[in-house]
Amino acid sequence: MGKKWQYYQNENIEEAYKIEKEFKINRLLSTILANRGITSDTAEVFLSPTRHNFHNPFEMPDMEDAVNRILQAIEKKEKTIIYGDYDVDGITSITVLKSFLRDRGLDVGNYIPNRLKEGYGLNKQAIDKIAEENYTLMITVDCGITGMQEIEYAKTLNIETIVTDHHEPAETLPNAIAVVDCKRKDNKYPFRELAGVGVVFKLIQAISIKLGLEEREFLKYLDIVSIGTISDIVPLVDENRVITKLGLKLVRCTKNIGLRAILNETGYNKIDSGSISFGIAPRINACGRMGFAYKALDLLLETDYYKALGLTEEIREFNNKRQLEEKKIFEEANSQIKEKNLENVDTIILGGNDWHSGVIGIVASKITEIYYKPSILICFEQENDIGKGSGRSIPGFDLHEALMKCGETLSGFGGHSMAVGISVAKEKFEEFKNQLLSIAKEANISDFTPILNIDEVLDIDEIDKEMVQSLSLLEPFGEANKMPIFAFKNLKIDSIRSLTDGKHLKLGLKSNNNNYVNAIGFNLGHLADDYKIGDRIDLAGNLEINSFNGVDNIQINIKDLMKTV
Repeated sequence: MGKKWQYYQNENIEEAYKIEKEFKINRLLSTILANRGITSDTAEVFLSPTRHNFHNPFEMPDMEDAVNRILQAIEKKEKTIIYGDYDVDGITSITVLKSFLRDRGLDVGNYIPNRLKEGYGLNKQAIDKIAEENYTLMITVDCGITGMQEIEYAKTLNIETIVTDHHEPAETLPNAIAVVDCKRKDNKYPFRELAGVGVVFKLIQAISIKLGLEEREFLKYLDIVSIGTISDIVPLVDENRVITKLGLKLVRCTKNIGLRAILNETGYNKIDSGSISFGIAPRINACGRMGFAYKALDLLLETDYYKALGLTEEIREFNNKRQLEEKKIFEEANSQIKEKNLENVDTIILGGNDWHSGVIGIVASKITEIYYKPSILICFEQENDIGKGSGRSIPGFDLHEALMKCGETLSGFGGHSMAVGISVAKEKFEEFKNQLLSIAKEANISDFTPILNIDEVLDIDEIDKEMVQSLSLLEPFGEANKMPIFAFKNLKIDSIRSLTDGKHLKLGLKSNNNNYVNAIGFNLGHLADDYKIGDRIDLAGNLEINSFNGVDNIQINIKDLMKTV
């Protein structure tokens, strides 16, 4: 599908000039910053944040109560357990809090629900197990905000609960000792987009302040906190940017044995937000997806390097299995789309027998990206009448709101506007599908066009290695701070070929002044037949340095291209 190129209007030229002069950076960089709402007053924190840029943790709801209750547990050596989610955010949250409390003399337990058997969040069976082991204090991380019934049940078993979470609360808050969540309606904390591990970081910061500890006692965990923050795709602005900018510096020299082992396993030479998102996160998430989240936690808590290597090998196998399952489901789903001519429907809704419930969310994301349609995939098991599903949406269509209108056909659902999880009975599947298709049709999804935000129009005659390298000052890239996309006009194709069995596209391009630049289009190999040598094109993409055989060359990473009009 063709993308709509949307350009910044450069309305902040004066601000860009001030940033350029004050911080001695090039005009391109200052223009990008100004276009993204950075001013000369906020540029220093954006470009060079320090530990002094963290907000006061005691401004968070119930933080004082949470800290006091945990200090009581430390003093009395109370039997305490951390209950966390099975994804990277949850795993890193448990790692940080468990390690910090262990250093304070409190050896806490931990519980991670099995994704395939228990699903997300608190459940009564888990609480029964926790009670059987005589725990009296439970601290939730990256979950718990909607666990009203489970927390009340825990109270009947003499378990008190502290909730730390970052998800949206329901109308009623859990009846816990403390509910630390910046998305509470009564929140006064200046930033509400922390990841679950970010909330945990603020908790250990607050405990450190209360105990009069040196700052390094909580700052030393920023490597793990940054991993969870980047992986959870929260906006990398404000305090999240401080966490990740400082945290990535620690990742590069991390003392965490498990993290060092898995970094070596990924093979990435450069440690940045990209190597975390595409190297670390999929491996840790694979453990939870395949039902073995504890392996990832064990790795990050391991202090023996050789044991860490063994765990890394196990995790690699989980990731390999995840990739195979993902490939299988994607091929089956894509076959259904082709066979049933679903490319032009408003929403793609598919069911499959024995699809792996831990993997279908990734496949739904792929299908939504390829076809630019909301998609829902349901896996049906032979011995179960209830199918489990995952859905992904596109900007402008609130999938969660749409599911609320389908409530009578669903056994359950949850999530937010862009991503949902659902359960539906086999006998209700067709009825649900027809109802959601009707809702999507009314929304005119077929008229939706993917937007490509262009930061600046550049001439390849004017770019050089120094300019491209300066863009690293904008890192870490992520949600709300995307890698800059540039447009290049009227370039001539000098060479063209597909790579990797037709999967990728490689172009050699020339300007009117015969300056040459290479361009690579990942997953764009199908376009090789649409263009030929001599064609004039407009191209949009990221600028990067490609290092090969010790030689650095500027390269454009293609996001879209079209023949020049």
